[in-house]
Amino acid sequence: MIRDIAFADIKIGDKASMSKTVTEHDIYTFAGVTGDFNPIHVDAEFAKNTMFKERIAHGMLSAGFISAVIGTSLPGANAIYVSQELVFKAPVKIGDTVTATVEVIEKIEEKKRVILRTTVTSQQGVTVIDGKATMLKK
Repeated sequence: MIRDIAFADIKIGDKASMSKTVTEHDIYTFAGVTGDFNPIHVDAEFAKNTMFKERIAHGMLSAGFISAVIGTSLPGANAIYVSQELVFKAPVKIGDTVTATVEVIEKIEEKKRVILRTTVTSQQGVTVIDGKATMLKK
């Protein structure tokens, strides 16, 4: 179910999240859609010789889970992305379950803007992405 929270009903401290286990299919699908066939993502033999020793998911694939939370849960429908800052802190590997969380940290009433802290964490509790988003909420 997609939520549509009115700007007036959004409160500082509100949170929403979703979890997803990243599969090999997800990585190949993302590569196909975006054209990003970097071998660190799609070539196991290549990836063995990298600092990660195995394939990793595209950072923007994990960042996309933030977009899913924003567009479906908080603030939900009728929210427009204005900006997103991201810091990639750790890799996501095939089989990892990640949780994307958004938390309202500020509201700008006169512009109908909502500022969110955006994070993605692994099943081990490691922050893999940290950031901040600005949304326009009609």
